[in-house]
Amino acid sequence: MIYIGCHLSVTDGYEAMGKTMSRFGGNTFAFFTRNPRGGKTKPIIPEDIDALRAHMKKEGFGPLVAHGSYTMNLCSANEATRANGLDMLTQDLVRMELLPGNFYNFHPGAHTGQGMETGISQIAEALNQVMKPDMQTTVLLETMAGKGSEVGGTFEELREIIDRVEYKDKIGVCFDTCHTWDAGYDIVNDLDSVLHHFDKVIGLSKLKAVHFNDSKNDRGSHKDRHEKLGRGFLGMEAMRRIALHPLLQGLPFVLETPNDDEGYMAEIHTVLDWF
Repeated sequence: MIYIGCHLSVTDGYEAMGKTMSRFGGNTFAFFTRNPRGGKTKPIIPEDIDALRAHMKKEGFGPLVAHGSYTMNLCSANEATRANGLDMLTQDLVRMELLPGNFYNFHPGAHTGQGMETGISQIAEALNQVMKPDMQTTVLLETMAGKGSEVGGTFEELREIIDRVEYKDKIGVCFDTCHTWDAGYDIVNDLDSVLHHFDKVIGLSKLKAVHFNDSKNDRGSHKDRHEKLGRGFLGMEAMRRIALHPLLQGLPFVLETPNDDEGYMAEIHTVLDWF
């Protein structure tokens, strides 16, 4: 079983996103909680949220995977940037409680020269300031490609953040196939070993969602450039093995491939045909 969908724009409203995904043939989707590049938010209309929740229940949707803004950096060397990131995170988690039981995923951040230890510490500190014991949203750290001073290019770095978060039952990981490959993990030829290593370091119980992308670059490139399914260095057969892997069943898979609507519809149906 798989929940499969893609990123949608919140501009048209929440119920509209649900109906669009049903038209695409999917049963989950991702959306940015605010402008991914600028940080601006769209006002929430409670009736719109209620309509989406009703649609998801009717159509048997899996959990949604909201995405924090790319501009949010909780471990920047710039104090003002960190403060702005904390404000975005605080607001986003409040908004996510209107859609209880779903996921909020974000890029852990870049330490911008402070060093990995400082970056990890600042990310965990920010999460501890905003996460609450009664929150119904699970926060996901995304596996990263490890470019520049990015935090999260190894499973060990993500584990160190999780170890420092107080409410461990409310934090998990989103496994990005492109990022993980670009970081150096061989998910094409040795997927079982990679998942075993993830389990040993973090625990598969923490793996809550998959960003399902091919890569324009070879393994270990640390580039982070997504490609359409089957057209990159992972290839379609490896993508199929990932989707069908027994340890990944029941998770929401989100396409972030460089596609238009028709391309996403085709990829969704390609994945569904594997089951």
